[in-house]
Amino acid sequence: MGIVAGLDSSAEFTRIVVCDTDTGAVLRQGYAPHPGEPKAVDVDPQNWLLSLGEAATGGLLEGVEAIGVSAQQHGVVPLDARGGLVRPALVRNDKRAQIAAADLVDSLGGRQAWAEAVGSVPASGQPVAKLRWLARTEPEQARRIAMVLQPHDWLVWQLLGRPVRRTTDRGAASGTGYWSARTGTYRPDLVELALGHRAALPEVLGPADPAGTTPEGLLISAGTGETMAAALGLGVGPGDAVVSLGASGSVMAVHHEALADPDGTITAFADATGMHLPVVHTSNAVRALRGTAEMLGADSLEELSALALKSTPGASGLVLLPYLEGERTPNLPGAAGTLSGLRRASMKPEHLARAAFEGMICSLADAMDVLRGRGVEVRRVFLLGAAAALPAVQALAPALLGVRVVVPQPADYAALGAARQAAWSLGVARGTLSPAAPPAWQGAAAQLLEPGDELAEGRAVRQQYTATRDQLHPGAFGS
Repeated sequence: MGIVAGLDSSAEFTRIVVCDTDTGAVLRQGYAPHPGEPKAVDVDPQNWLLSLGEAATGGLLEGVEAIGVSAQQHGVVPLDARGGLVRPALVRNDKRAQIAAADLVDSLGGRQAWAEAVGSVPASGQPVAKLRWLARTEPEQARRIAMVLQPHDWLVWQLLGRPVRRTTDRGAASGTGYWSARTGTYRPDLVELALGHRAALPEVLGPADPAGTTPEGLLISAGTGETMAAALGLGVGPGDAVVSLGASGSVMAVHHEALADPDGTITAFADATGMHLPVVHTSNAVRALRGTAEMLGADSLEELSALALKSTPGASGLVLLPYLEGERTPNLPGAAGTLSGLRRASMKPEHLARAAFEGMICSLADAMDVLRGRGVEVRRVFLLGAAAALPAVQALAPALLGVRVVVPQPADYAALGAARQAAWSLGVARGTLSPAAPPAWQGAAAQLLEPGDELAEGRAVRQQYTATRDQLHPGAFGS
């Protein structure tokens, strides 16, 4: 039996899991918050190291033979020619870069040009947009930038003692806005377009490649972004999709190729195994539930859920289009939410509550259909987020999504994915594992929900929702 560790440096904390290399069983765990302002968009990367050191106290890493690193995505760590920090790292979905992102879209000739170039359209959170913002607002600092890393790249580099070679992986690179998952290559001209000059970029490693070995002989694997690490920790594979329920929503699926999407609805991420993770985002998910709860005077989403289950499928004809903050899928940035089907019989709190849940899940089903329309097979859905535990979500999701639904038990899946990658890289280095597939660890403990006899009801609800959507927003999905 060997021992490996996975660390996840998220936006606000570091979590470490120490695992058995053969089974993935968690042997020890560590946790520490990041020092400094929790919601800051400008962060000293040294805070990540301080948090890592605190999380690893008490001999947590004793006996560990390899470490994998997962970290928050889309951050920019700008370095000068000597490897020094030019300014604090830019992290999170930095709204300051919204205008910069729009400028970049126009500079290359529109959304389709970007989608064809790198599989995504610039958004304020992406490194390419942050670089444009730096060039426009902090030109002196921007001119000093000689190397651009992301948080996981920087942490790996630090763990290895700051070697000359700097690395990243396909997953993290695919979110930059200047690396294409389809071609597997950088577009340095897009860095120049954003920053005003070319900058060095880290070498992109394969999924099982080591980033290096410390002087003490500790192997450090390639590492990856949090999304890709969580997918690896969950054990998702071809035929699986992951539906994430936050204030906004997303649907991503494992696919064998990168999808070139002309209008940028699909973002072409790479995963941490050599496959691809096409993602479709929605602007509204749990925010629609919270808004409905406030309207009805419900004290919690649990109370709203209980109220919704007093209604019947179709919510007595009520349909809520949950486009409260505009919408990305379909592309309706100026839209507002709509409540349709009001009749005297439907004007009851339980029907509005159910319409909110049905509207949220139908909107995510629309996003999933975008992927299916491009040939992505979905036989099973992993449902993530705190709202996945709500009884109304679990009662409605299988029928409305039309497939088996898996609700994993809460766990540090990004850290687990990083540990699994470390075990894979260690096994390949020792000749005990193939570089073609990660180790077969035990699957995530989960609740399984089958569509069962409710499939017909689910189809009827989807038809009601779709008819309302198409009447109010004809051609939203090109039909």
